[in-house]
Amino acid sequence: MGSHSSEESAPPIEGPILIKKERVIINDEVEGNGKGRKINILMAASEGVPFFVTGGLGEVIGALPKAIMKDNKDRFDVRVVLPLYDSISPQERNKMQFLGHFHVELAWRKQYCGVFRTEKDGITYYFIDNEFYFKRAIPYGYDDDGERFAFFSKAVLESIHVMDFEPNIIHCHDWQTALIPVYLHFSYHHLHLKSLFTIHNIEYQGKNNLHMLEDIIGLPAEARSVLEYNGCVNLMKAAIECAYHVNTVSPNYASELKNDYFAKGLARIIQRNGQKVKGILNGIDMDLYNPETDPAIFVNYNQQTIEKKKLNKTELQRLVNLPVEEKVPLFAIVSRLVTHKGIDIVAAMMEKLLSEKVQVVILGIGERKFEDYFKWLQDQYQGKVASLITFNQDLARKIYAGSDFFLMPSKSEPCGLAQMIASRYGAVPIVHGVGGLRDTIQDCSKGEGNGFVFEQYNGNDLLHSIFRGLETYKNEQDWNALVEWIMGIDFSWGKSAREYERLYMELDKVLI
Repeated sequence: MGSHSSEESAPPIEGPILIKKERVIINDEVEGNGKGRKINILMAASEGVPFFVTGGLGEVIGALPKAIMKDNKDRFDVRVVLPLYDSISPQERNKMQFLGHFHVELAWRKQYCGVFRTEKDGITYYFIDNEFYFKRAIPYGYDDDGERFAFFSKAVLESIHVMDFEPNIIHCHDWQTALIPVYLHFSYHHLHLKSLFTIHNIEYQGKNNLHMLEDIIGLPAEARSVLEYNGCVNLMKAAIECAYHVNTVSPNYASELKNDYFAKGLARIIQRNGQKVKGILNGIDMDLYNPETDPAIFVNYNQQTIEKKKLNKTELQRLVNLPVEEKVPLFAIVSRLVTHKGIDIVAAMMEKLLSEKVQVVILGIGERKFEDYFKWLQDQYQGKVASLITFNQDLARKIYAGSDFFLMPSKSEPCGLAQMIASRYGAVPIVHGVGGLRDTIQDCSKGEGNGFVFEQYNGNDLLHSIFRGLETYKNEQDWNALVEWIMGIDFSWGKSAREYERLYMELDKVLI
């Protein structure tokens, strides 16, 4: 990591990289995109369901292509390219077709690159193979991550010549693919590709030592001012400058990123490129997260049979060794146990909450101090707290189905999926009013709300919102109406997919 100074060590490019556009917007649709011709989109990402996932990025890559192809495959052909990690099962590998191999030049290096193709759930996937970079136990967290994903970015562009596919647009996700728009801008004009860059979480920007410029990236000298920022290479900053369009995963997060508290040093870059930054809310897979059919939960139920949710509650209480008490409100936390997710203010108010007649179940791993705290809490408040210091997707589903309230007090949250999943299962969210949490959860005190929202980031305000929730819980009729209401909210990818489609059509009109 390079040192961070208060000033940039190289002058910034003057203003954003402007792209000449030619658009005619009629009835909120972009016309003239070549009717009868499909728009080909290649999504590049570092993870994706169903092959491997570590968080929300992987969920999006698994759901968005399917949502577009489900309703609009006559107009769009969306395919995905991913690294061929060691964790991909032999069964999946055996289904893959080898398309070819070549060498990728990464400054002075020449690295092998193999390209494979497979289909899954109606989507075509391509995989970039290089065992030196991707034969690892986990996808991220290595000292050479900058080099690994510089290789991936360049390999994606080089691999297009062996694919049975000619993309018009390349949709890049987060810092791991941030070099793709940069390489396109400086070195790959011949591909005639328009780039869309999606910021899933600006906390992770792909910062690297300055030696990466010449030793790894290998772009001409004029690229330095784009890649260098605050004394280091910042890949996300460079992608924001070079991409044709930039989007974030919720409208409110897009607005927040103009403020350095949320933008983590990139607010000025976001402001400078503001005309090409847009927020599009993530969705969830409503078929995957469906209490009526989910095989992971104890008893299936729907809006019309919410009384069966109580059976999931009592079975969950038995499973986690809490007293079986149907009337006692059960609070759930399913989260990484880190400050960023608001666990510090949970710890600040938890013992006050436990003085009430409540139960709490926590599922997650994270910072050691929080893991130890929740273990201690379980010992101190036996019969009230179940701390499960692990992560298990099957258990998470059982907790969504069995809990009454779902706590998500994130300090910042680009979009968040858990609050939408919890709603789908009838667990009422209590959230901090930031990012996508503000876009998806409205406070019940303001009319037809679907949860409880606190504004000031502290334990007392969180506790106050919990007490407002408990007041509603006391009235069984009102509570059942609320649970029934939130289970029916459409958090699907349908609307969001249409917004991406409009963005693709805009990009298809860009003149190169």
